[in-house]
Amino acid sequence: MNNYDSYFDLGQLIAKYMRNELSDQEKLQLDQWLQADARNQELFKKLTDEHLLNNELETFSATDKAKAWHNITKSTGFKRKNNKLRWVGYAAAVLLLAALTITLNKRQTAEQPQNLANQHKDIPPGTNKAVLTLADGSTIVLDSAKHGQIANQQNVVIREDKDGKVVYEATHETQGPTAPVTTETIAMNMLATPRGGQYQVVLPDGTKVWLNAASSLKYPTTFTGNERRVELTGEAYFEVSKDPSKPFNVKTASQTVTVLGTHFNINSYADEGVTKTTLLEGSVRVTGNSGQSVKIKPGEQAVNTLSNININENANIDEAVAWKNGKFVFSNTDLQTIMRQLSRWYDVDVEYQGKTAQKHYMGRISRNVPVSQIFEILKTSGLNFTINGRKIIVKS
Repeated sequence: MNNYDSYFDLGQLIAKYMRNELSDQEKLQLDQWLQADARNQELFKKLTDEHLLNNELETFSATDKAKAWHNITKSTGFKRKNNKLRWVGYAAAVLLLAALTITLNKRQTAEQPQNLANQHKDIPPGTNKAVLTLADGSTIVLDSAKHGQIANQQNVVIREDKDGKVVYEATHETQGPTAPVTTETIAMNMLATPRGGQYQVVLPDGTKVWLNAASSLKYPTTFTGNERRVELTGEAYFEVSKDPSKPFNVKTASQTVTVLGTHFNINSYADEGVTKTTLLEGSVRVTGNSGQSVKIKPGEQAVNTLSNININENANIDEAVAWKNGKFVFSNTDLQTIMRQLSRWYDVDVEYQGKTAQKHYMGRISRNVPVSQIFEILKTSGLNFTINGRKIIVKS
């Protein structure tokens, strides 16, 4: 694991604190992290001690410093030579966090070598895979290795492009007269991903959909009538093609999201307890099964608790769509939520032994790594992880 990446969010918060540049939301995030564990408070004191920071920076190798500067440049866009003073806080916090983390990890490895005793049986990340169910009930197993035409329905060609996306394209070639396509005769398809799988589909209207693990999308091969309607279980990110004459509706178990053309993410996993709709661009209306309806703007998130829909006006967009961008992003995220994400992406079951830790975590890491590397973010709080087949045992 790259310690600089995993702890960069926390380093930024502390660095901004040192420069008195925290927003109200960032102040809340930092306060929540501090209240989560007394050890966090001790670490915070060390990271805000200028004398200690200066001494610690002197112990770093040129290679370590170069890596940190690279990550800071990539994430902030600052020019080191032109903003030397503003960089000091970032460098100190990030470098010291990395140093303390490495030291702590070495100590835990020496004291508890059994923590990852089954590391040789590590579990790889998920891949692009799904099952496409056609209107006649036949199924096609999909993966990124297949290309070209895979089916033809109602003058619509279904193909898989070179990037591994399922694409629906209308064709005007017919073999003699055909009956008109109506709402009653329209063919319905379903794309479903298993645990450990994800996939993309381009719908007949050009709308792009990214489907997360353990999810499904049901949709017609042709959109007829005065609306475009699809049904979702699990999680998906949508880039809807604009068509003012045909609103695009996404139906889940608890709500309907109505849009004309926009970018948004819906997390509707049953085991999450709430449905979250996060808007990146445009405007959407979320209508719950109770009849409550709210409209959200870019940067906002509608949180549907079944009985009520609340609006989070300062949603963490990076965290909401991290999966679509190939990352895990934890921003004051509780252990159970993290483990549910790992369960779906790595196709594993999770078992807790001992008292369940009520801790929250910050960090980011690629989804394209073995599951053991995720443990590096979590085990610093004293948790132990064991891999037993396709089960992760969490001990506190």
